[in-house]
Amino acid sequence: MDERLSLNQITTKSWSLPEAVAGCAAAGVGWIGLWRDKVAETGVAETARLLKEHDVRVSSLCRGGFFTGVTPEGSPVDGVAQTREAIDEAAALGAGVLVLVVGGIADGDLAASRQRVADAVGELAPYAGSRGVRLGLEPLHPMQCAERSVLSTVDQALAIAAEHPPEQVGVIVDEFHVWWDPRIESSIAAAAGRIAGFHVCDVLVPLPDPLLGRALPGDGPVDHRHLRSCVEAAGYDGPIEVEVFNAELWARPGAEVLAATIAAFERHVT
Repeated sequence: MDERLSLNQITTKSWSLPEAVAGCAAAGVGWIGLWRDKVAETGVAETARLLKEHDVRVSSLCRGGFFTGVTPEGSPVDGVAQTREAIDEAAALGAGVLVLVVGGIADGDLAASRQRVADAVGELAPYAGSRGVRLGLEPLHPMQCAERSVLSTVDQALAIAAEHPPEQVGVIVDEFHVWWDPRIESSIAAAAGRIAGFHVCDVLVPLPDPLLGRALPGDGPVDHRHLRSCVEAAGYDGPIEVEVFNAELWARPGAEVLAATIAAFERHVT
């Protein structure tokens, strides 16, 4: 098995955190990408204990951000305060990367919203660095710009990250969101030394939903080995998370989903 494989927890959404950690250990998967809601259910201290007990490492914690105050649920949030808390959680869990989803358009002003994101990252980056946590700016597909992220390309994320030391702020390359970009190869190359995470999945055709239209690698048009070669050429040699939002997959038993994830990864990503 490829030792870089990481199970992003959302892929086995039906599993509790203890089940996911134990499941990874049993299957020989040494990495897991955690979600804060699942961590909250179990507790940070207990999560850290389980990770140590099963010898599973955390590839990333998801998520901080929403610096514009705009969320898909429509309720305003203090993104800076919540992200500061998430940084502390990441440090306690040994997660070197905190994934940031920066928030949708505020007050109908896209440029001002992006500036708000840049200001928030500038405020938080030194604190994250002091805690040994790297902020990972994740651009999302343009369809999600209004409600989830005003950063839609690797270039846009990199422009903000480049204002800070690379050990404090990097970018996340998530195939679902950026595979379509005609500049993706050059954008990834420009992000050399800044890639904080690489997330793989495929795209369902036809696309049923801009959030849940994902599939395991090999079930869609994404060239996973090509994109992997791009991020590796840019110096990224960290864990590779399989992150799939898919209602049908979530309805299956967690162990079955993990087995299918491992098989798809070995067949189409390794």
